[in-house]
Amino acid sequence: MAVDILDNYNDYHHATEIHDYREKTNIIGREEIDLKLVFNLMVGMIIVSALIGIGLTFVVGWPFLLMGLFCYGVGIFYSSGPKPLSSLPLGEVFSGLTMGFMITCLCVYLNAFEVFQWNFRTLSEIFLISLPNTLWIANLMLANNICDLEEDEKNERFTLVHYLGKQAAIDLFIGMNVAAFLAVILAVLIGIAPWTMLGTFFVAPFIFKQVLLFLEKQIKRETFICAVRILAVGAAAQVISFAIIFLF
Repeated sequence: MAVDILDNYNDYHHATEIHDYREKTNIIGREEIDLKLVFNLMVGMIIVSALIGIGLTFVVGWPFLLMGLFCYGVGIFYSSGPKPLSSLPLGEVFSGLTMGFMITCLCVYLNAFEVFQWNFRTLSEIFLISLPNTLWIANLMLANNICDLEEDEKNERFTLVHYLGKQAAIDLFIGMNVAAFLAVILAVLIGIAPWTMLGTFFVAPFIFKQVLLFLEKQIKRETFICAVRILAVGAAAQVISFAIIFLF
């Protein structure tokens, strides 16, 4: 939540005067939220989360701290500094890997730190399990940038969509949704996920429908929500279908 606040806070300050981004698009200006309140909420959440992370580090060890610091760094520099990550063609990569793979890795380490092995096999298995979420989270950023292409260019934010072109970016959006389901199949086939996780495919028609809605038009207030729904429903289906194995 702190990162989301920081993103909006920095975007509000970095917006140029060429168009009405501050007043019409950014939630701080659109809802006339007091900047001091926004700043205090952001700092408060960062402090609380940092204290929790430091406390857990004393319990599970320093690797947790290093992973946490990496995630903090990405979160802060995602929208801060002279060249924020979100304004570069790397935004999708960093958001997907950090919130998809890294958070999954943190959770696995936190629950199995006494037996966790830092080797290629362990990390690759975690990566494959987290890949659907990693792709859907990256797609969230991609969908946002597709919708905001003109505004981003006016604000001198040259994202991946700027370099690929809108149509190629839309094709990538489709491809990453397909790849997410292929990752589920592969995880089951090589035995790192139970067969029940194939239940994720029960939500495939819903996700397909959301993709079609997004393809019809890329308007943030109308169809960006499609990418949010895909992530929410897809992630929930993956978790629930994985957990069902414990009933057998």
